[in-house]
Order: sequence, then structure tokens, then C-alpha cells
Amino acid sequence: MTSTYAFWLAGRQVGGEDSFDVTSPWDGRTVGKVSVPTDAQIEEAVAAAYAVRDEFAATPAHVRAAALDHVSKRLAERTEEIAQLISAENGKPMKWARGEVGRAVSVFRFAAEEARRFNGGEAQRLDTDLGGQGRLALTRRFPKGVVLGIAPFNFPLNLCAHKVAPAIAAGAPIILKPAPATPLSGLVIGELLAETDLPAGAWSILPVPNDRMPALVQDPRLPVISFTGSEKVGYAIMDSVPRKHCTLELGGNGAAVVLADYASDADLDWAAGRIATFSNYQGGQSCISVQRVIADASVYDRLLPRVVAAVEAQVTGDPSDDTTDVGPLVSEDAAKRVEAWVDEAVAAGAKLLTGGKRDGASYAPTVLTDVPADATLACEEVFGPVLTVQKVDGEDAAFAAVNDSKYGLQAGVFTHDLQTAFRAHRALEVGGVVVGDVPSYRADQMPYGGAKQSGVGREGVRFAMDDYTYERVLVLTGLAL
Repeated sequence: MTSTYAFWLAGRQVGGEDSFDVTSPWDGRTVGKVSVPTDAQIEEAVAAAYAVRDEFAATPAHVRAAALDHVSKRLAERTEEIAQLISAENGKPMKWARGEVGRAVSVFRFAAEEARRFNGGEAQRLDTDLGGQGRLALTRRFPKGVVLGIAPFNFPLNLCAHKVAPAIAAGAPIILKPAPATPLSGLVIGELLAETDLPAGAWSILPVPNDRMPALVQDPRLPVISFTGSEKVGYAIMDSVPRKHCTLELGGNGAAVVLADYASDADLDWAAGRIATFSNYQGGQSCISVQRVIADASVYDRLLPRVVAAVEAQVTGDPSDDTTDVGPLVSEDAAKRVEAWVDEAVAAGAKLLTGGKRDGASYAPTVLTDVPADATLACEEVFGPVLTVQKVDGEDAAFAAVNDSKYGLQAGVFTHDLQTAFRAHRALEVGGVVVGDVPSYRADQMPYGGAKQSGVGREGVRFAMDDYTYERVLVLTGLAL
């Protein structure tokens, strides 16, 4: 029997009139059926969230923190079950699926901690000028209103957590739309929130089809939109609602720079292993996976064979097998797109060193060199297990190569030199610079987001709470300061 999953409308579980199948990208089996909300049910969810916004903003911090702590604890208790669900609907290998659950556990825990201490303000004396004598300003932060969270398929639990947890911590009602390909993990969050004492209407999880989203995006009762996904869709949303607050976490083509001082055998082995792992983890379907390696000419010839060998050592296959490193992409169409981009690059003169083969939704871990600068593979986000390697002369050329992209999410710089690390931090046009490792490192409490076409705003629990709220000043008069 295939389970049918209801959705969560204003804190209660309900079904719609229609449903759709969620299938495994690995073997095509049906993982579950998901009910689709009707237009009337969507309206009910929005109306409920809008009606409860003042009540929820005034909810005591300990109530919101307790709810978030509960979700964190329950996710931890159900780790194996939820990891299997992630793997089934997404194709993510179990080792990475378990890690994703662990990260979501942390996100809700961080949010509980922030809910207890978040106020965002300070007391400010205003008697620095004569007109402010006896006056004191107090600044606090208040929710902007209901949040519309739109999550992608590649981290179907943790990126839902990054929408829901900060909103609850800040006292902002949220309507979450999980990705149509992977809605089951997000619906689990609803199961756990339903066990808490949060006000009815403070949250809904609605698997709304993409073609019905424009009406939700335009709804004036939803003043904050948090979107993670493609550059094209993200900026289309922002352009359609210029007076709303939009946080956009979009694409990247993450670069790993290996500089001349990173030259010992141990250094290069470490760099190659990290590059190989994080160009292929999640099937390369991560905004900060390693897509480009930019190596100084002095280490290039020793690094390249190590990278190729480490990539070839990645274990591909059934995502339910604990030994698998690289599973399928989210769909066969996604794998066909990656295949077309690699074939285009090879036809234009790129050298294929390993990989380059597709089997259904799976694409073999791939390494290329000499990719033309105007090839799609060089310019766009591949979102697949594909790595390009490029030789440069010196630090300045390496940093220029990183910046020669419309994207700027994160970059990794392999160096031992502290001054070089600070120069990289200043020079690289990205949202984050990771020194001594790949760009794929993300701690869920740190500010996360990009520059240029990689988006606007920041995720990371406290930083998302800042995005969901605004400062309001209280001026007290006639005080003996």
C-alpha cells in the first residue's frame, strides 16, 4: 500500500480533492501520494495566518522556544525514519540524508535559543543634543507579517527547516510550500509542530503546484517571501512584487582555489579528497557544491591526477546502500540537461578526463579541463556531479577567475597564509569565503547567502529572523538620565 499524505492547514491535517504521486528518482517506484489543497483551502490558510499575526507576535518567547525545542528533539528521535524518507523521495544517499536530518535538528535547536534572547535592540540616550534632553530611545524588533516560505528539492527537510524555524522564533506566522518533487520531508515538520502548543493558524504546510503559486506570491497578506531555488524563478518573484520583502537564496557555481603554498603531498591529498567529495555529494545538487577548481600552475600538475582519482573513487549506486556516495539526480530530465551541457563543452574543445556517462537519472561523476569560457558549463550552475579544473598563474589571476562569474555564493581557498586569507575575504565577490576547505561548508547558524546573481538577504537562523522583522523605536520622555 502506498501511503497518502495529507497536508497541514492552520495547524490541522486535512486532505484535498486531488493528489499526486511522489516517485523515487532511483527506481521510479511510488514513494507516496500527496493531497493537493484546493483554492478554498489555500485561502483558509492565508486568512488564518493573517488573522493570528498579532497574537502570534505577542506569544511569550518561552512558548515559541518550547515548540522549537520539541521539534528538534522529535527529529532526532526519528532520524533513521526521516532519513529513509529523504533518500526515497530525493535519491540522496543515506549517509547524506542522515546528515541532513542532523542539520535540521540543529536548526530548530538554534531557533529555540534565538527565540529566548531575540529582541534586536538597545537603549540609546538622546540627550547628546539639547533637544533630546531627558529622552531615551528603546529599539525592539517586530515581525513584518506572515512569511511565505518556498523551499527547493535538494535539501527537502533542512531547507524547509530554514524557513519555518526562524519564522516561529521571531513570532511570524508562516505558510510553507515544499518542492513538488520532494514534499514528504516537509510534511513531517507539520507532524511535529502539531504536537506543540503554538496558536492555530500560525503555520501551514501546503504542497501547492508551481502553476498556482503566482496568486500566493501576489497576496498582500503575505508581505515577506523567503525563496530558495533557481535564479530565474527567484528574480521573477522579486520583479512581480517590488514592494514586498524578498529573501532570495539562488544559485552558484562554487569555486575551490588551490594556491601555490598549498603544495605538500598531504595538502594536495586533502584538497583533492574534499573537492571530489563535495563536487559529487547530493549528486552535485547543492548551490555550494564544487563546480570549478582553480589551481595555481605550480601545483596544477600534481593536483589534477589526485582529483581525478578521488572522483573515480566515489561510490555510485543505490541511495539506500550505506556505502553509496553518489546517487541519482532528482529526475531523468535533470540528468539529461547535465549530459547536454557536458556534451556541448566537449564538442567545443573541453577534455573529458573521467565520467561523462548517463544512466537514467544517474550521471557519472565527471571531471573536465580546458572548458571554453563561453560554454554553458562554465557560465551557469550545473547542479550535477560535474567538475571543471583550470590552471592560473598566481593569486591575482585565481581571484579574478573566481570573480569572472555572474554568481557569488561561496568560494573555498586552500592556503596556509593568513594574509592571503584576508586578501581573499576582501577580493572575492561572494557571500562567504572558506579558507582551507571547499566552498561547500555551511554551518546552519552562520549568515548564508550570496552576492551578484546569487540572491539577496541572508539565511542562518538569527539572520533570517532579522529579515522577517523590522526595528520599531520607542522614545521615552522626561527621564532623569
